Amino acid sequence: MKELLGLLAVVAILLSGLALVVGLVFIRRGDRVWHPRAMLTATVLAALFLVFYLTKWGLYGTTAYGGPEEWRTAYYLLLLTHTVLAALNGPLALYVIWRAFRGEFTAHRRWARVLVPVWLYVALSGWVIYLVLQRHGVATGTIAF
Repeated sequence: MKELLGLLAVVAILLSGLALVVGLVFIRRGDRVWHPRAMLTATVLAALFLVFYLTKWGLYGTTAYGGPEEWRTAYYLLLLTHTVLAALNGPLALYVIWRAFRGEFTAHRRWARVLVPVWLYVALSGWVIYLVLQRHGVATGTIAF
C-alpha cells in the first residue's frame, strides 16, 4: 500500500503539471473556455497529490536519503527548495484562482506568472525526489516534526 500511495501521489502531481502546461497553451491561444477547465483540473490533481502524500506520510512515516555521499548535498538542496516552494505553491494557487473568479484578470495574470514556474518546479522536483528515494530511500518508520 505504501508504494501504491507514493505512485499515486507522483502521478497526480505530474499530471497536475501537465494540465498546467495545457492550460497555458489554451490561454495563449485565447481559449477562455478550456483554460479555466485545464487549470482547475491541475488544481484538483494537486489536491489529490496532497491527499495521497499526507496519507502515505501519516501511515508509514518518512523516507530518508540513503544514497551515495557525494550526492547528499545536491539531494538535500533539491529537497529544501522543493519543500519551501511547495509550501508557497498552495496558497499562491488559491490566490490566483480567487483573482480569476473575481474577474480581476490583471492581478490574476501578474501572479500567475509567478505561480506557474513555481508549480512546474515543484512538480518536476517532486518527481525527481520520488525517483531518488525509490532507488536510495531508507524507510525510517517515523514521522518527522
